[in-house]
Amino acid sequence: MLEKLNPLFDLAGRIFIAILFVPAGFSKITGYSGTAGYMESMGVPGILLPIAILLELGGGLAILAGWQTRIVAFLLAGFTLVSGLLFHLQPDDQMQMIMFMKNVAITGGLLFLVANGAGAFSVDRRLKKA
Repeated sequence: MLEKLNPLFDLAGRIFIAILFVPAGFSKITGYSGTAGYMESMGVPGILLPIAILLELGGGLAILAGWQTRIVAFLLAGFTLVSGLLFHLQPDDQMQMIMFMKNVAITGGLLFLVANGAGAFSVDRRLKKA
């Protein structure tokens, strides 16, 4: 019976992922200098910030629409795992380790999208039918 709801679950999952990435990308735009400074303080060149914004904001919107889902989810999975390793893998700080494990879990969800695609309610599906 739940299989009939799979298209809705696919859509809900994409919405939940977008709710995480789109505001994060937007906040990096509105707090650009602070974010770049934080990146620099963690040893990551601030010049990479536009890439992070593109991945989070653009990737989040693409996931929401279900456009190029497998490719975008793959890129976001890599970004999420790498950012977790760079910014949150701090074994002596429990909160940072929780954030790291959250990134690992999000990466797992993104890999489900890589494997299964966006589902019925997506641009990908509409383009496939065209």
